[in-house]
Amino acid sequence: MINDLPIRKIIHVDMDAFYASVAQMDNPKLRGKPIAVGGGGKRGVISAASYEARKFGVKSAMSGRLAEKLCPDLIFVRADFERYIEISKRIRKIFYDYTDLVEPLSLDEAYLDVTENKIGLPSATLIAQKIRQRIYDEEGLTASAGISINKFIAKIASDYNKPNGQKTVNPEDVLQFLEDLDIRKFYGVGKVTAEKMYQKGIFTGKDLKSKSLEYLDEHFGKSGRYYYYIVRGIQNSEVKPNRIRKSLAAERTFSENLSSEIFMLEKLDHIAKEVAKRLDRSKVAGKTVTLKIKYSDFTLQTRSKTLPYFVSDKIIILDTAKDLLYQERLKNSVRLLGISLSNLNTDRSNLTKVSEDKEKSVSVQLKFDF
Repeated sequence: MINDLPIRKIIHVDMDAFYASVAQMDNPKLRGKPIAVGGGGKRGVISAASYEARKFGVKSAMSGRLAEKLCPDLIFVRADFERYIEISKRIRKIFYDYTDLVEPLSLDEAYLDVTENKIGLPSATLIAQKIRQRIYDEEGLTASAGISINKFIAKIASDYNKPNGQKTVNPEDVLQFLEDLDIRKFYGVGKVTAEKMYQKGIFTGKDLKSKSLEYLDEHFGKSGRYYYYIVRGIQNSEVKPNRIRKSLAAERTFSENLSSEIFMLEKLDHIAKEVAKRLDRSKVAGKTVTLKIKYSDFTLQTRSKTLPYFVSDKIIILDTAKDLLYQERLKNSVRLLGISLSNLNTDRSNLTKVSEDKEKSVSVQLKFDF
């Protein structure tokens, strides 16, 4: 027991540069070369970078233009989400051979609770090794893993020996591990919070642990309590196998700024089609549609509406996006549009069928970002 909490055996499995690794696996000519998924064109943003590209400082969410300056030999490849989903499903089947307590976080990472497992192996470290080996043998891809007593520590540990490695933080080592940890490594501490902590003399877990609960509440609000308990190894969040995603979206950044709603409608049609396809693939529907607009000066605006029923049909999504677009005058030319559905439900039987009659207008919250 640590802090009177039950000891669980949690594994966090994280695929290594998943999108980029899939591209290199499918195209042998790309192996060993610096590649970036997405990011092409003047305004493209990178979704993932191979480890060869990361050596030059290329990383996800970076503009393709900047990435190309950092790595002149960078090769841009298109994302293939159908392929990523296909492989991700097979990898999850491997997870379920060891435990039913699997909580996917995304296509390329998941938590597994192997405290009690299907193969009766007491060592979570050995189970993680077996899982990683099977992923490599069956899919030709490498994965890294973190193993510890809770999800927070397991996630941090999975990043330690990347790529193709793993790290175990045993119960007796947890407190020292957290005290020695750079505050920037704490999951949930972003760049802004880290800077604020630096200003208050908090650089490591040990520094954070020296602060009282009252002090952290005063200076970090609601997050203060989270930091207080996390640094003491206290996190009792269970692995939730039925974790439901909160929203589903698609986005696009335009090569040239758009100033006419007519041109935007054409883009929204493609975006709505993609959102509907993703909803169908995920077998979910949503009540809330949000339209996201990023202007040429990078300011953001969202316009939303919630329906009294669940929808996943492209026509409803598009009609709602149109209504939201015309809701008020645009403040500037537009560089990005996005549509998302939230307030999701997996029960497809509640979906409302849409008439082909386009005179019917429906107000829905929709968010789309390209």
